Parts: sequence; C-alpha cells; structure tokens
Amino acid sequence: MDCFVYRSQKKSGMYLYLSEKDNFTKVPDTLIKLLGELTFSFEFDLSEDRKLVREESKEVIRIMQESGYFLQMPPPKSEALESSQLN
Repeated sequence: MDCFVYRSQKKSGMYLYLSEKDNFTKVPDTLIKLLGELTFSFEFDLSEDRKLVREESKEVIRIMQESGYFLQMPPPKSEALESSQLN
C-alpha cells in the first residue's frame, strides 16, 4: 500500500498518513482544522511486514483501509523525556 505522510505545523509530533497523495477528502474537516497546515514529509510502501517506529503496521493498514487515513499522535510526555535524556 502506498503511504503518504504529512506533518502538522500546528501540532508537534502529529503526522497524517494518506493512501493517496494530497487526497484529504476522507479526513474530517474538524481534524484538518486541528492539525493546521500540513506539510508533505515523505512516502513509503506500507506492508504488514514493514517495521514502523511508533505503530504496528498491520493496525495502520487496517485503519487506513477503514477510514482512508491514519493519525499518528506524538509520543507520551514520559517517553519523550526519556528519549531526550538519551541524547
């Protein structure tokens, strides 16, 4: 499955995954307003055996097939603090 990833300029750490580039028709208007300006980040081939950093690829595929998009949330604050302390 093709996957196009957009970064929210308004909400740090939020990413919107779409199966069609620049096709936001299935994303609710309220979510688009919440995310603010979206910047295209990258595209990749999403398959069940592909490792993702924050999510299970199978679950992302399922949600994208059902709703037409997937919203990746920022890490919990405790996790973000731990990773910043490692650097």
